[in-house]
Amino acid sequence: MNERSDLEPLLANCRDYWLGWGASEVADGELTYYRSGLADGQLNGVLRLSDTDQLERTVSHAVSRMAGLPWMWWVGPDSAPDMANRLVDHGAVKLGSSPVMSVRLDRLAPAEGPADLKIETVEGFDALSEWVRAFITSFGVTPEIIDDAARIEAQRPDSARITRFAGRRDGRIVGTSLLYEAHGVAGVYVVSTAPDHRRQGIGTTLSTAALTAGRERGLSVGTLQASPLGALVYPRMGFETVAEYELFAIPAA
Repeated sequence: MNERSDLEPLLANCRDYWLGWGASEVADGELTYYRSGLADGQLNGVLRLSDTDQLERTVSHAVSRMAGLPWMWWVGPDSAPDMANRLVDHGAVKLGSSPVMSVRLDRLAPAEGPADLKIETVEGFDALSEWVRAFITSFGVTPEIIDDAARIEAQRPDSARITRFAGRRDGRIVGTSLLYEAHGVAGVYVVSTAPDHRRQGIGTTLSTAALTAGRERGLSVGTLQASPLGALVYPRMGFETVAEYELFAIPAA
């Protein structure tokens, strides 16, 4: 799976999902970026620069487009060669990294979550708003942007590719996940568990729900970008690490 021909659909799935957050501005060319306009670093970013010949000009352009917002620059296998070192030379600070993981869906291990966990698909704006509130709270995003985040989520131009899942206990959403079907790949995003319900298999169960839906639609490969905690859990589901994104902060101009 580390051959570029196998890896590219996984990276393309990731790019397309995040570009769907570009409610304020989006570009998908030599410089690929999304700008939600919301004050959270996860929701604004550069995903790829394919040519570093004009690096200083391009970085200045990106900084100007993201002015006034927290944001990140992603560097992965689809970026120009030596991109990470070039950014560091430009003053960038590495924030961390996120492994790109994949699984053959015919090898997907079953999940065993709490017996009282009810998995449902999310339909309608009220349910969507509740779902957004659940994952944003779990991810530590400021509550002030919840309403705007729900609006962007509801108006995504790629909604036909998306199926959202909620896990409820006693009527409350305690976990979330999302299936993003693109480039022949089942991408899994927005996996969250409420802090007071963690370490009970809820995130694994919701990830499996999304991947199973992808398998039922004829997809053969699943992918995700793991958090540090998820990177420890997902191998038990059959995932393997096939690449990595490095995440950088760029100093203001």
